[in-house]
Formats: sequence, structure tokens, C-alpha cells
Amino acid sequence: MDEVNANKAKLALIYMAVIMALVFSVWNVMLNNFAIERANFTGSDMGDLQSIRELPGFLAFTAVFVLLLMSEQTLAILALFLLSVGVFATGFFPSKYGLLATTMVMSVGFHYFETINSSLTLQWLPQSEAPAFLGRVLGIGSFVGLIAYGLVWLFATFLQFDYVIIYSVVGLIGIAMVIHLWMLFPQFQSIIPQRKNLFLKKRYSVYYLLTFLKGARRQIFMVFAAFLLVEKFGYSLSEITLLFLINKGANIFVAPLIGKVIEKIGERRALSIEYAGLIAVFTGYAVVDNAMIAAGLYILDHLFFAMAIAIKTYFQKIADREDMAGTASVSFTIDHIASVIIPVTFGMVWMYNPSLVFYAGAGFAVLSLIAANLIPRVPAPGNEFIWSAKNRAVKTNEA
Repeated sequence: MDEVNANKAKLALIYMAVIMALVFSVWNVMLNNFAIERANFTGSDMGDLQSIRELPGFLAFTAVFVLLLMSEQTLAILALFLLSVGVFATGFFPSKYGLLATTMVMSVGFHYFETINSSLTLQWLPQSEAPAFLGRVLGIGSFVGLIAYGLVWLFATFLQFDYVIIYSVVGLIGIAMVIHLWMLFPQFQSIIPQRKNLFLKKRYSVYYLLTFLKGARRQIFMVFAAFLLVEKFGYSLSEITLLFLINKGANIFVAPLIGKVIEKIGERRALSIEYAGLIAVFTGYAVVDNAMIAAGLYILDHLFFAMAIAIKTYFQKIADREDMAGTASVSFTIDHIASVIIPVTFGMVWMYNPSLVFYAGAGFAVLSLIAANLIPRVPAPGNEFIWSAKNRAVKTNEA
């Protein structure tokens, strides 16, 4: 890919991230309040919804078969279109089964896009630029999310727009932006043709493990952390939106720095910092009785999760270039094995004792910390992971 097309490809990735951040942020920030206030959800119902939402992620491996019919870039655009349609329809169906249906449509688009976007990013960017660019894109997405949350806060607090108005307007904006994206950019050719079949490789084992554990932790955070604030501490839609605004505002500045930190200290150290912090955060969720402290934990949780881009850059360093698309599909399915199971099962645990849900999250963070320390100091093909202290010393000396 020449320099001109490389710059256009970066702009396309940024535009896609903007659409995703705008549409999904609005859906996500209003979800808990919409589910409780309009659809009369309980904790168990929310677990059911989130399991349904993650089912397309579990089936993300099917993306590799869709790629037999269309290019990755085309599939990414189609996925963003489905996401926008699902969000547009959400407010019109304020019931459990209506919300399940619209969430499924939204989720198919969301998860196919995340799968393909990860592959395109790792293909189109050189290793030397990937961490900083991913951090920059995360920061841009946070800025767009900040605007989206600000609009929701304004609409809900002062203009008192109903959920159906906000969801439908943002969905229509997303659809219009997707059409513009499709017309604006040419089709970019892959530098290296991708394998379009399913496969697992032993040398990617640590990457698969980190991906699985990330999915488990993320579900506990996404499903139950905000739900805790609404159910236990009575946060209103305006207060939840304000909290999300703080998160996004912090990420605008923190995410680009995280990319640079990963470049400097490496994936193993960056992930170790993240997981050590998450152990403390999840334990805090389990015992907190103060609404402000709970909000502070939520902000810290969100910031730590931004360091997960180190998992992507670790894979980019150890993988064969032709494996990007196929592994992105398989890894997304691995990520969502826990994502499908945890919301519904932990929803029932929540009804018994919410603290147990967060203690489990701390346990997943402990396992993640152990897995992160299997990453070599200098990961590369042939030096993908460390299984013992002896191997650690040998491989470090060789590096």
C-alpha cells in the first residue's frame, strides 16, 4: 500500500471508529435506565439481555465465511449499517422481548465490525505505528463518545426528550454517516491475502487465553458495574450520563498516552499494570457502600480497560500476516465464550448476592495477571510465550 492510500486507510479507520463511538455510546449510556424504567427489567432480565447481546460475538467466527462473498472493508461498512439500524429501532420496542430483538440486530453489526476492524487495523498499520495509532483512535472515539453523552445529558435533563426520540435520531445519523463512508473511500487492497478458513495455532495460545479472560472481565464490568450504580445507589439517567462523560473526557487524554506507554514498556508490563489495578477495582465493587466511591471505581475500571490494546499489539508482533482476518474471527468467538455464559448465570448470582459477582471479576483479573507474565519481554514469531522461569531466562538472554 503506497503512502497516499495508507493515509486514506488511516482516515477510513478513524471515520469508522467515529461512527461506532457515536451510535454505540448513545445506545449504551441509556440502556440500564431504559431497561429499568421502560421495560421493567430485573438483574436477571439484564443478564438475559446481555447474553443475547453477546451471542453474535460468540458466532463471530462466521465472519471468515462471509469474507468469501465480500471484502473485509465492505463487511465492516455493512456491520456499521446494521448497528445503526438496531439503535434506531430500540426506542420503539420498550418491552423485554422487543429490547432483546433490537439488541440482537445492533449486536450483529457491533460484533462483526469489531472483528473486522481489528483485522483491518493490524493489516494496514506497521508494527511500529500500531500502539500509538490505536491509542489515538481510542482517544478520538472517546471524544466522540463525550459529545454523544453530552447530547444525551442535554436532551434528557433540559429538553426532556423521550428515549424513542434520542435512539431514533442517533440511529438515522449513523445510517447517513455509513452511506457517506461507503461513498467517500475507495476499496483498499490487502497487502497480504488473508486465510479464509478457521484455524487455531498452539503458538497463539497465550493470546487466546488473554482474549478469553478479557471477555469474562469485560462482561462483569459492562453488565453489572453500571447496573450496580443504578440499582443500589439510585443513579438517574442524567447522573449515569455525567459519569460516562467523565470517563470519555479522561480517555481523550489518557488513551493516546497509553499507546505510547505500551511502545515504551512493552505489552507484558502494560498488561500487568492493568490487571493489578483491576484486581483492586473489582474487590472494591464487592464491598463499596458509598455512591461516590462506587463512581470513582467505575472511572478507574474504564481507564484500566483502555490498556487492553496491548493484547492486539502483542498478537501483531507474534502472528503471521496472513493470519490476521482468520484469527480475529476466532479470537472474537473465544472472547465471547465467557460473554455468552456470564451475564445470564451471574445474573442469577446477582439476585442472591451481588458482591459474589465482583469477587469473581477479581478472580478473573488474577488469572489475567498470571497469563500476562507468560508474554516475553520481546515477543516475536518463535518467541511467543514463556512457560517456566527457566525458559524466561533463556529467551530473555536470546532477546
